[in-house]
Amino acid sequence: MHSLPSHAMRPLCLNPSLCSSRFPFFSFSIPIFHKFKNNPTIYKKSQKGPPFFSIRCCGSGSVTAKPSWELRRNRAAVQEPDEKVDALRQLFTKPGIGIDAYIIPSQDAHQSEFIAECYMRRAYISGFTGSAGTAIVTKDKAALWTDGRYFLQAEKQLNTSWKLMRAGNFGVPQASEWLNDVLAPGGRVEELKEVISKKNLELVYLYDLNLVDEIWKESRPKPPNKPIRVHDLKYAGIDVVSKLSSLRAELVAAGSSAIVISMLDEVAWLLNLRGSDVPHSPVMYAYLIVEVDAAKLFVDDSKVTSEVMYHLKKAGVDLRPYDSILSEIRRLAAEGAHLWLDTSSVNAAIVETYKAACDKYLMNRGSRGKRKNKQYFESDSLPVGPSGVYMQSPVSLAKALKNPSELEGMQNSHLRDAAALAQFWCWLEEEIHKNVKLTEVDLADKLLEFRSKQDGFLDTSFDTISGSGANGAIIHYTPEAESCSVVDPNKLFLLDSGAQYVDGTTDITRTVHFGEPTAREKECFTRVLKGHIALDEAVFPENTPGFVLDAFARSALWKIGLDYRHGTGHGVGAALNVHEGPQSISFRYGNMTPLQKGMIVSNEPGYYEDHAFGIRIENLLCVQEINTPNRYGGIEYLGFEKLTFFPIQTKLVDLSLLSIEEMEWLNSYHSQVWEKVSPLLEGSARQWLWKNTRPIAKQ
Repeated sequence: MHSLPSHAMRPLCLNPSLCSSRFPFFSFSIPIFHKFKNNPTIYKKSQKGPPFFSIRCCGSGSVTAKPSWELRRNRAAVQEPDEKVDALRQLFTKPGIGIDAYIIPSQDAHQSEFIAECYMRRAYISGFTGSAGTAIVTKDKAALWTDGRYFLQAEKQLNTSWKLMRAGNFGVPQASEWLNDVLAPGGRVEELKEVISKKNLELVYLYDLNLVDEIWKESRPKPPNKPIRVHDLKYAGIDVVSKLSSLRAELVAAGSSAIVISMLDEVAWLLNLRGSDVPHSPVMYAYLIVEVDAAKLFVDDSKVTSEVMYHLKKAGVDLRPYDSILSEIRRLAAEGAHLWLDTSSVNAAIVETYKAACDKYLMNRGSRGKRKNKQYFESDSLPVGPSGVYMQSPVSLAKALKNPSELEGMQNSHLRDAAALAQFWCWLEEEIHKNVKLTEVDLADKLLEFRSKQDGFLDTSFDTISGSGANGAIIHYTPEAESCSVVDPNKLFLLDSGAQYVDGTTDITRTVHFGEPTAREKECFTRVLKGHIALDEAVFPENTPGFVLDAFARSALWKIGLDYRHGTGHGVGAALNVHEGPQSISFRYGNMTPLQKGMIVSNEPGYYEDHAFGIRIENLLCVQEINTPNRYGGIEYLGFEKLTFFPIQTKLVDLSLLSIEEMEWLNSYHSQVWEKVSPLLEGSARQWLWKNTRPIAKQ
């Protein structure tokens, strides 16, 4: 699956410089958590907005920027009526609201990429179903920002009442800049002071009222309520007590007495729990607060089985109602806690509640003298009373560095996944040769059928991207039964898919042609392959951030003036989210997180010709130490170990463009595929694998 956009594109982050993973890391003696290389800054001001917020001002002006929505093709000049947007605007003037703009991001209150249906408010109001984007509705305008992966999809799904803002394109304003243009001055600004101060706008937090929900009403899906399960220690590798102990050491070192963990995969990893509240991600909706001497899980207790209850009790974790998180934040502030908050993930309701409680504490202390409540860290070097420690969650990096048990589970699950894929591709080629008409949805459903027969299968790790011909150029295309295409054997077909197993998470993309590819298609495919090989074979010094390697994958395309709009690699969880940080391999250079031993990343260069075809080749890789003959500077050198073993279609390779070394890489890779996957197959699927892993040679 394509790489995530940069944190600067994440709509809820009000200060992109804080949201990028810009802190360099290095390994520390604590076995699980890893310290910052430099002492991190302690920020006194929240940099995070809430899941939903609005802007109040005196009126509305006109747009001065010329965004790329003006380039939309084949769209009516007259705006289509939009009943949902009109209903939303009618709420702007209701007593107690009085706003001029409403901002609707993609994420839930935990900043999740994949979210439960009941939280898909941006998709509901706009009709755009891509996983990344921000909608803004004013009294007379509606605009949606999304990145290059979704331009074509948004063009199709938005009606003409919406303006598509192609984020990152020249001349396209950021959301804050656009608001400066369309709203008149007249109010006060809180969190957005630095970016929209020109018009003196006022940010209004609506914690207790969501305007989209007011329109959605009874048709809004109910929150998920499925049971939580224990993630077996043989897959987790480290028990909960050890993880909590390491985290508490981090708290003490940072001068913090408690930490709020709101990212769902961080909660699941730290407690060795898994859930099914969110499609494609084995997580549950919950918050976790870890103190130096306690831990509390905020979750709907109807999801907690007796096994989970026993598991948590052994680790010293108490249960609290999910919706009591803010009252606990107030309690911690009242007791003088120095609270660690990751402002790139914790929602504004938590941050603002803590800030308000801190202010109240200080006021009470000033008027009543020293209180008898529990005090944290009263010393000459740390302030008396509550204060926030604002920096990245240490759980993020700890989770990214896979232990041996997690790596073993990933390796095993990838081999079972490859067996299911071989059975699928064998079936598909037989059907195509029989001239059977199959739709893109038919293929996604059949692949799911094969995967579901594998041991430990739980779910897909994202919606399968099954694109024939022009649909393959839609980077995040999801076929729908009523509108998808029939697979054309004379066009390129792109399949990006993955699965969640009890022991691992997979993500793989292959592009094939069932007939005779054109010279243009072969050249583009081969240059993508050359980039894939270059990254796979990269060797680099420790402390190298992922963006340094991104050009390896693009160089062969750049030589003929081609490129692609997404990152080259994203982190992948071990039996967790298919996208995870803090590492990435991307042209977006804001992420300074170095690649470290044990991290898993995708390797997925591509090329897309709009309205024609798409090409992507994706494997997952694990960072490992490389035994180089020299060690300049006395440091380690790193490289990659493959996790994905599945054939790359050689029919699409222009052999004249491959070097001898690249051809040797491809033959060696296919030899490994046969060796590792063939024992799991029999019959026609095994024969298919044999045929597709034979060595190639220049004519």
